[in-house]
Amino acid sequence: MKRICYVVAMQAEAKPFIDRYNIQEKEGFFSPLPCRLYEGEVEGILLDVVLNGQEHGSDLIGCEAATVATLSAIQRLHPDLVINSGTCGGFGSNGANIADVYIGNGVMFHDRRVPGDDTWGTQSLGNYPVWEGCQTLAKTLGFKMGKVTTGSSLDMQPCDLDIIRTHGGQLKDMEGAAIGFVCSLFQVPILYVKSVTDLCDSGAETFEEFSRNLKQACEALRVANEQVIGYLAQSFSSSNEKNELPSKQ
Repeated sequence: MKRICYVVAMQAEAKPFIDRYNIQEKEGFFSPLPCRLYEGEVEGILLDVVLNGQEHGSDLIGCEAATVATLSAIQRLHPDLVINSGTCGGFGSNGANIADVYIGNGVMFHDRRVPGDDTWGTQSLGNYPVWEGCQTLAKTLGFKMGKVTTGSSLDMQPCDLDIIRTHGGQLKDMEGAAIGFVCSLFQVPILYVKSVTDLCDSGAETFEEFSRNLKQACEALRVANEQVIGYLAQSFSSSNEKNELPSKQ
């Protein structure tokens, strides 16, 4: 049986999906770490949903928490595919709308500014590989595609925007590249499913726009993840490549 592991930062992002499939929490699985595990079987797939957890009453967001959650998940659960599902910022100038769902076709950091030669610069940006089947999935399900760029802050500085534009970024989040880094170390394929909560070029205050649109974006994620799970279940069952993820159809 194939095993898929979702790594999700916020309870609000994961809850509609968890409730839809009625998967149950395995309390204390990652103790003493704050990460939380929900697990169940869906359409012939063993499905894990790993949340970063909480501290001081709020969700742990950002690269550090995502790195801990992803490393723990891969080492303990040994998934065939990691999926980072969550909300993000988009750019209206690139055609993004609130609650649009994107499949990530690349991932990098936009706020690791390290001077020096190309070796240091390349490492800082990341540009980690994504699952090679993402383009076929997006085309089949009718999702937009875009490059995910990651930073440690909710807001964005002008120098961050310069890096995003220079490298073709279309989606801005706070965890994706950190998760991609860990997956690259273990050579575990990763798929990004992102829903837009705010438009980085709208002129609106980021946190207010994010808060106002979070529920709508999370519901769009739930619907999208149902489609993604259905697609993967069908692909796994029809694949003739034993013990491998289907990459192209």
